[in-house]
Amino acid sequence: MNYWMAVGTIENWKEAFEKGDVWGLREKLKHRWETLQEGDVILFYVMRPVAGIVGYGTVKTKFRQTQPLWSEEVDKKEIIWPLRFEFNVEHCLAPSEWERKMVTSELLRFKANLSFRQLETSLAQELISKFKERPVEELEEPVSHKEIKAKLIEIGKLQDYIAEGEYPFDLGRLDVVWRRVARSVPTYVFEINVKGDLYHDLSKLKHAYDLWNSRIFIVASQADSDKVKALLSGSFHEIKEQLRFVDLERIRDLYERKRAFVDLEKELGI
Repeated sequence: MNYWMAVGTIENWKEAFEKGDVWGLREKLKHRWETLQEGDVILFYVMRPVAGIVGYGTVKTKFRQTQPLWSEEVDKKEIIWPLRFEFNVEHCLAPSEWERKMVTSELLRFKANLSFRQLETSLAQELISKFKERPVEELEEPVSHKEIKAKLIEIGKLQDYIAEGEYPFDLGRLDVVWRRVARSVPTYVFEINVKGDLYHDLSKLKHAYDLWNSRIFIVASQADSDKVKALLSGSFHEIKEQLRFVDLERIRDLYERKRAFVDLEKELGI
């Protein structure tokens, strides 16, 4: 197992998590990317004003990509970071806590100048231990929109769909969609509501159903179930039979079961 430090701006990291926990490297770092292996540990370093490690995870898979993914690539219509890898998040502070609770040192800030580099095992383990020494409540945030979106994207991929977040359409963006093939319209559409506007989310889902006849899901807290039922009995009665309500915690449960099943298949070589 190797330990690596990936360095990016606040915007880089937020977008990486929103895209489903994906990172990318420039072509000039090909030799490091080739050394990277499944199971290697990645420490997430956020540049100033944070200037420190905010979490860590493990490499899941790596791949070369020829399609734009990040905002800068889309805007410039070119591939800037073609050497990509997906990772599982083991621990990560909430963005609101990055500046206050990140782990850092002068040595670490010096090493961060090299953007993506391998770390000495002793140093990396020391940094990780600082997160593990903290009380559990500091490490584990309540269910978040970002977490559920990432899990829905991963579940879709595990089921061989093209799964995407922030899918654009004429009413804005849909949280997560699953498509069967690249040129198809969304087959499944999910809106995630943690503390948001249920009316707005249901409006987008209704429009998605009207446009594409998609299977539509509102993912929210069980405490919001009655609110959704009331809206489906009134303003959104047209989609009452089409909409599925899914509790946020059930997505966590589904993800863990799907992941365990795939891991078992992999272990058995099936």
